[in-house]
Amino acid sequence: MANVRVIRRRIRGIQNIAKITRAMEMVAASRMKRAEERGLAGRPYAEKIQQVIADLAALPEMERALHPLLQRRPVAKIAIVHITSDRGLCGGLNTNLNRLTAGFILEQTMPVSLITVGRKGLNFMRRYGRDIIAEFTQLGDRPSLLDTLPISRIIIDGYSAGAVDSVYLAYAQFVSIMVQKPVLQQLLPVEPASIPGVQNVDYIYEPGPDMVLGELLPRFVEMQVYHAILESIASEQSARMVAMRNATDNANELIGDLTLLYYRARQESITKEILDIAGGAEALA
Repeated sequence: MANVRVIRRRIRGIQNIAKITRAMEMVAASRMKRAEERGLAGRPYAEKIQQVIADLAALPEMERALHPLLQRRPVAKIAIVHITSDRGLCGGLNTNLNRLTAGFILEQTMPVSLITVGRKGLNFMRRYGRDIIAEFTQLGDRPSLLDTLPISRIIIDGYSAGAVDSVYLAYAQFVSIMVQKPVLQQLLPVEPASIPGVQNVDYIYEPGPDMVLGELLPRFVEMQVYHAILESIASEQSARMVAMRNATDNANELIGDLTLLYYRARQESITKEILDIAGGAEALA
């Protein structure tokens, strides 16, 4: 039977761990609420700007002067914006994202370069010797659009100059508190969305459709990158909250098992002492 003092020490240690995981769960819950609100608030804007771009790209006069971000060309090099978290303790969120991106890279026959956002993805890609052209860390839990503009500028300039022929976004899409979906979607070339017939309205664009589209496309890329980062932050906080809750429950369950073991060991120790006393008294008699 285990030593009573050792069991008591283990119980105290696990109780301290349970307090820490409980506190981390509460912090993640408060941050997750703010991140969820920011992520969901950006979805209508992203959908509307994509609809406007689709309407502009469908105009007959736009076929004569196709914007560089809409041009499709043979793919000789791919770039991926790989978005993960800076910190761990969020379940399998980062592992699933790294596995998704790594699997996609292994399927390609052409070179793939990476723009990493977050330390977890950066460390993983460095470990396996991937081509990293830019890295961004410590964006915080509440980044602004200005904080993410350098990422978008690298993508837009690289695609416009022909350095890459296709750009993808890899991030964790926030579905619910319990579900975070790893997503790998094409960002460039921009694929205009299809417009339902009931929404197909003949708009008049000033100063002209080509100028409006030229201004909207970079803003669209910037918004897509920013929105993906917000979704990833909301997913990170919700995954961490669930992971810390599970850790707290497991710690409490382990404390219960150790408490039962402690009482058994204590009872055995007391019984052994009583038997020793009884045996000594019998020997003296």
